[in-house]
Amino acid sequence: MSLFNNLVVKTTIATTILLSSAVAYADFNHSSWDALLDKHVTMTSAGKASVVDYAGMQADKSKLSSYLSATSKVSQSEFNRWNKDEQLAFLINVYNAATVELVLTKYPNIKSIKDIGSLLSSPWKQNFIPLLGKTRSLDDIEHNLIRGSKRYNDPRIHFAVNCASIGCPALLDDAFTGNKLDKQLEQVTSKFLADSSRNRLKGSTLEVSPIFKWYKEDFATNWRGTNNLEGFLGRYSSSLGLNKSQAADLKSGKTKISYTDYDWRLNKK
Repeated sequence: MSLFNNLVVKTTIATTILLSSAVAYADFNHSSWDALLDKHVTMTSAGKASVVDYAGMQADKSKLSSYLSATSKVSQSEFNRWNKDEQLAFLINVYNAATVELVLTKYPNIKSIKDIGSLLSSPWKQNFIPLLGKTRSLDDIEHNLIRGSKRYNDPRIHFAVNCASIGCPALLDDAFTGNKLDKQLEQVTSKFLADSSRNRLKGSTLEVSPIFKWYKEDFATNWRGTNNLEGFLGRYSSSLGLNKSQAADLKSGKTKISYTDYDWRLNKK
């Protein structure tokens, strides 16, 4: 073999190895879920909330099932090769798609996702999601794979995972992706906090969603320089509509925090 041909062969082999490595680390293809969201989710109140056309989702249930079937085929070893943003985007999308799938098992005969569960088995504890080698529940994905892993340490996930309820942060009409994750998490967090029906300043009291009470410890972690709930909320003072003086009072702990009611009615169109 000539020197030139030998060089060509070696270059081809090296390129193949690089391409194989790139595929292994490539973001999972969420385009089918993205298409369903684009078709059946409508953003409302200038992006602060959203409604879902569950009848439309029902008509496209085969596409939803195909997407979840594809996510179920991802092995733990493949998942482990992805970077953190790709992993987290994947888990959020599976959670949201599985939530829609769960609602469709009873739709249109439910007024709330809570109607699906019972006193002994809430909808979030039902094992029906094949994922990473196990059949999991929504709680398992959120509280074990995402929050419990301590790998992601991002309180903004609470504005990304969706519980199919009016009181919940909006179901984004785009699939989360690794390369856009930080921007998307900022978007859903800012928009939710800007919703005065769920978060508002009344006198000297800041009334916020009970999400901040249920997961207070997540907002008290050392995330981007914040180590308490007041610090986290202070980062989004402009979204909350606070002026400089009000923002300073919040960060210094002078502002009383109380919690609004949570609306568990289905977020249907």
